[in-house]
Amino acid sequence: MNVRFLLIGIFLCLMGQTLQAQVPIGSGEEWGADLDSLRDAEELKEDSIIYNASYIRYTTLDRMRSGTSTVQIDTSHFGYQYYNPQHNPYNPSIHLGSYGLSTRDLLFNPPKTIGFQTGFHSMDRYVRSPDSIKYYRARSPYSELEFVTGDQVFKATVAQNINPQWSIGTDLDFALSKGFYQNQRYNDVKAAVYSWYESKNHRYNLLTNALFNTLVSTENGSVLNDTLFRTPDRQASDAELVRLNGQREERPQQTWRDFSFFLRQSYFIGRIDSLNGGMPDMEILPTQRVYHSLRLSSKKYKFYKNEDDSDGAFPFIDEQAILTNDSTRLKSIINEFGYSFALRGKADTTSRNEVKLDVGLRNEISWFDAKDNSFSFQNTTALAGVGYRFSDRVNITGDFNQIVAGRNFGDFLYEAKADILLSNTVGRVVLGAYTQNKSPEYLYEFVNYQYHKWPEADQTLDFEKTKINNLSFQYENSKLGFYGKVEYFLMNNYLYFKEVDNPEFDQTLFRKIEPAQFTGSINMLKVTVGEKLKFGNFHFDNFAVYQKSDYMNLLQTPELYTWHSFYYNNTLVKVVDFNIGFDVRFNTPFSTPSYAINIGQFYNDNADIEFSTYPIVDVWLTATLKRTNFFLRYDYLNQGLFSDGYYTVRRYPMPDSHLRFGVAWKFYD
Repeated sequence: MNVRFLLIGIFLCLMGQTLQAQVPIGSGEEWGADLDSLRDAEELKEDSIIYNASYIRYTTLDRMRSGTSTVQIDTSHFGYQYYNPQHNPYNPSIHLGSYGLSTRDLLFNPPKTIGFQTGFHSMDRYVRSPDSIKYYRARSPYSELEFVTGDQVFKATVAQNINPQWSIGTDLDFALSKGFYQNQRYNDVKAAVYSWYESKNHRYNLLTNALFNTLVSTENGSVLNDTLFRTPDRQASDAELVRLNGQREERPQQTWRDFSFFLRQSYFIGRIDSLNGGMPDMEILPTQRVYHSLRLSSKKYKFYKNEDDSDGAFPFIDEQAILTNDSTRLKSIINEFGYSFALRGKADTTSRNEVKLDVGLRNEISWFDAKDNSFSFQNTTALAGVGYRFSDRVNITGDFNQIVAGRNFGDFLYEAKADILLSNTVGRVVLGAYTQNKSPEYLYEFVNYQYHKWPEADQTLDFEKTKINNLSFQYENSKLGFYGKVEYFLMNNYLYFKEVDNPEFDQTLFRKIEPAQFTGSINMLKVTVGEKLKFGNFHFDNFAVYQKSDYMNLLQTPELYTWHSFYYNNTLVKVVDFNIGFDVRFNTPFSTPSYAINIGQFYNDNADIEFSTYPIVDVWLTATLKRTNFFLRYDYLNQGLFSDGYYTVRRYPMPDSHLRFGVAWKFYD
């Protein structure tokens, strides 16, 4: 009987999709008519409508740059266990030993940014940006709840269409992690309110959101025992002494506040083409488009402590201070105007043969404020993009960003890519290149904090712009589950932080850092390989990165990183789809950085220590039951086998083995 009802439900869903697919754009029938039918059915308390994930779709800013399109929400449990941004297997990190604490990429990934940057990035992985917002098109009310134990991560999403053209939604995220050692507490509150309006004739779109990030990360100054993993019968991690011991409101802490408002309007001019007309995945393709976006943002980075530095967590200063209250603030107003033109034949809406041109102008007005240093500035950036698409086989794009006036005049980022599908069997080739000219981030030029000050009174810092040239070759074959990419980087005027030279081992110079620039050329070869194998219900996913440079110790990145995931997939009692398996990750030893607390920066120290490295094993289970996803993971299963622990940052031990459980519910009505 249950099987019969299930088949009937599937049949009705398929019929609903089929009927909807018969409504072309411009016919006068809209998907909103289905929404009205659903509401009428609900009011009449009819049970003929079966709500499922196909009723919930969303778009993003990136998807709206070329037209209007949506994708269905993801209901799978694949990858759910990697909830922690520090645990992304394809972009691994080094950090201070717990969820939310200061983090840096393990691999060489130079950011492709230009213009004014404050220089604070240690908690970037946890900050939500306006560009990451999902704008939902929900034919029935949609909500999602998620909770993860241990790190106490809670997420909630609520979205609904007010009418067929207008949707609103809100996200609310919390985290409260206590860490493994004393004073590793991290907590955040991230809230977003957003809305999407599309006119009935599909020509006008408005996206808007307000986003509030507050991140608080406690600093413990590292553990006092630098050899705790060689200590027999060592005490529990949370009993280890640390260098900074303030409690409650007096905890030494980094506080980031990132508040923003975003509004984008676009209007389609001339002929409008469409793909999959009348279907949920309908895509609107304009021939001409104009847009305007407005961004208002306020970012504040603050470090606070109120205790004596008796255990040497900070550099020596002449007048030792109990209270430290350093902060940096940046406020910005950014306006962007743009025009796009696409040339395609009237008969080519299905193959998408087109030539495209984008032009735009971005103006930024900002106000910077820090101790004894306040100023305002402007930057004006010219934007351009060209593209040629031939069916789904060839897609050639070029993007050009050049600051033509303002404080960071001369910065640019030019990028080109050619995506060529050889065949579904042979695979796809992607050729890429970019060149970048970037001004020094401001933290390299000036800082006047309690424990770090530069330039000195008799010093002039006149750093050159950093130049990066990149060439890449990428090959993908989805049938074989293979991915490979070779990248070559040529970098000039590399900027970094380092401990001041101290050949006499003067203790007053320990942990004192300064900005530095390597004026020579740095060559980097980066080879990335991924392979997904399947043997019946068994899966074996592999990912490896090989990096080779003539200055590996300067870049402080490993030569080899590998990640392997072996798991079994099946369905339990015909309703619970699950994966159960284990991951193994490993990287070769590399020159490990130290961490400067006051300014939240990783730096090259004079010790130049390479810690021994061993494979790290995590076991996990993920599953889906109807609308609910679960995961259970136990990290660092092999603790005590090769070593009692390990480091990725000097003096900051990584987490002990621990258990995490997470659950996420999705509701469509």
